[in-house]
Amino acid sequence: MPSSSGLERARALLQRAPLVDGHNDLPWALREFGDGTGEDVYTTAAKIDLTERHPSLHTDIVKMREGGLGMQFWSVWIPGRLAGDGAVTAVLEQVELVYELAGRYSDHLGLATTAAEAEKVFASGRVASLIGAEGGHSINSSLGVLRALRRLGVRYMTLTHNDNTPWADSATDQPEHGGLTEFGRDVVREMNRIGMLVDLSHVAPSTMHAALETSVKPVIFSHSSCRRVADHPRNIPDDVLIKLKANGGVAMITFVPDFVSPRVAEWDAALRAAMTAAGANHADMGERKAFGEKWIVEHPKPIATLDDVVLHLEHAREVVGVDHLGLGGDYDGVQTLPQGLEDVSTYPNLFGALLDKGWSEDDCAKLAGANVLRVLRDADAG
Repeated sequence: MPSSSGLERARALLQRAPLVDGHNDLPWALREFGDGTGEDVYTTAAKIDLTERHPSLHTDIVKMREGGLGMQFWSVWIPGRLAGDGAVTAVLEQVELVYELAGRYSDHLGLATTAAEAEKVFASGRVASLIGAEGGHSINSSLGVLRALRRLGVRYMTLTHNDNTPWADSATDQPEHGGLTEFGRDVVREMNRIGMLVDLSHVAPSTMHAALETSVKPVIFSHSSCRRVADHPRNIPDDVLIKLKANGGVAMITFVPDFVSPRVAEWDAALRAAMTAAGANHADMGERKAFGEKWIVEHPKPIATLDDVVLHLEHAREVVGVDHLGLGGDYDGVQTLPQGLEDVSTYPNLFGALLDKGWSEDDCAKLAGANVLRVLRDADAG
């Protein structure tokens, strides 16, 4: 944990330098909050008052203010079990939910579809709300749907989630395509053309390499950490980080315990093996939660800490350089977070720890948001 002076400097830094988080799953968490996922998104948005503190959520406006959050890419994730037209319907509902939330809390949130708009909202004292689509299954293999999402303001798409798409291999599925099919490369090219960031979190290393070979624009990893530090398939290998530097992209280091702590990564690998042996699907978030709640009784999950996240940041800085780093917490997308980073109020703890370790304020400002805003401006320029 940081010193009191480090924490004070961190809070002051985040008042003037926008903190851009690459991935937050609050929109889906709200769908599951209370009485389930069947209602209209207007009803979903009205279910709870986000201006009050909600201990059952990692994210609310009180915590966002305490954490110095300046800009958020809200994830419009949909489960992998949704496919075809159902996937398209669900992702459109999630986009609409973000719009509803921004309208409902307009004193605190402001929709932004460009870097300039995000900076304007931040300057107004509100949190700029951007949108990222998690999982290429949401476009139902249609470039037309991809373009429609971009028109609605979606600024990045993660090429896969936990399962392969018909055109891209996921990090947590059996390889089918050798990375990207030719249509998958067409998706990347079209994303470049229309100004949508290519997000390589969740994809297999072969897909990472294929996308980096295809993309003429900087790419992002919206919420991934370093494979060398924690050997989890969701993390980024060093050879990809090296390519990312040449591409000009940004690796947004995540806080997910399974990805940042070697001990928790080993625990997750054992859980995956146990689920496979029992005929259960580790990639299915619902199955994993149900199986894990029973399995954890006899196999306690290790604790991750803020220091684990710092190790990933320092390793990535050494390999790719500080100009290519960002943060993507994955708040409200996981059940637990590292000690010291329990919810969105805790970002100053991380920046205070980095300042205590000798990171300059300029370097911390780059990590906080300047780097990913540079990539977004590049996409805005066409």
